[in-house]
Amino acid sequence: MVYSFARVGVMVTMRVEDYFVQGRRSWLRLHEKGGKHHEMPCHHSLEEYLDGYVKAAGIEEDKKGPLFRTAPRKSAVLTRNPMTTDNVWRMIQRRAMAAGIKTEICCHSFRATGITVHLEAGGTLEKAQAMAAHESPRTTKLYDRTSDAITLDEVEKIVI
Repeated sequence: MVYSFARVGVMVTMRVEDYFVQGRRSWLRLHEKGGKHHEMPCHHSLEEYLDGYVKAAGIEEDKKGPLFRTAPRKSAVLTRNPMTTDNVWRMIQRRAMAAGIKTEICCHSFRATGITVHLEAGGTLEKAQAMAAHESPRTTKLYDRTSDAITLDEVEKIVI
């Protein structure tokens, strides 16, 4: 969700065939609201993670099957059932707790983080809007947390 700005509802509906190679690059096909398809290239880190996951899960040949699947209670074996948004939320909560993260975190935290990092790295609001498949730049701006950070440099400008 960080690298693609994908909504959790979009992510859980992805099929194995929605992660594909075109030319020499891996791509994602995201099935957005209103039946729209949105395709975008994979970030190199996401490509590495997804390649490892697909191979370890043994789902390369199940093109019509869900990309992200459930695993019965602490089992290393995946089912053929797609994850739900609730499954994703609970997984995030478990991982955040295990990592000692005290801040509230949810699925949208990853979308906001991705958009913010993109903008901090010099990306434009217009490109972030297109990547997030937002109709309006105002919606994308809601996810922008770049103005939340107050740096030491800013504080040191206070000269008395």
